[in-house]
Amino acid sequence: MRQRIGVFVVAAVTLLALLASGVALAARDAPSVDDRMREIAAGLRCPVCQNLSVADSPSQLAQQMRALIRERLVAGESREQIEAYFVSKYGEWILLSPRGRGFNLLVWLFPAVAVAVGLAIVAVVLRRWTRRRRAAPPAAAVDAGMSERIRRELDGGA
Repeated sequence: MRQRIGVFVVAAVTLLALLASGVALAARDAPSVDDRMREIAAGLRCPVCQNLSVADSPSQLAQQMRALIRERLVAGESREQIEAYFVSKYGEWILLSPRGRGFNLLVWLFPAVAVAVGLAIVAVVLRRWTRRRRAAPPAAAVDAGMSERIRRELDGGA
């Protein structure tokens, strides 16, 4: 009976140790609030330094925005909720990469369309260029025809 209790105690202690190490690993692998704050801030444009993200901007407003993002993360809000808050305050302009819908879809599609049109133009130009070369008479025929004409003119008339 004592052996069974001893085995049970050893098994319980081992199980608790495994669970504790698993929780520690999960906590270590989970991104911290600061990491998540930086990730969200990197996707938002600074209203003061319009060419920088909120994460990279040294402005006072960017610092306040980072603090607000941090507060909202601690409160349990998701990335989408935080971005929706800033979009409601500043408009979609605040997002560094526009959403792929509506008029913003042009931003995502235009480069691909421009490349396709450019490749089509290059193909048409190359095709016309190679056809002209095929249609042109050979240089030897031009030289022979020119030689004949020169000889007739030198001989006295046409």
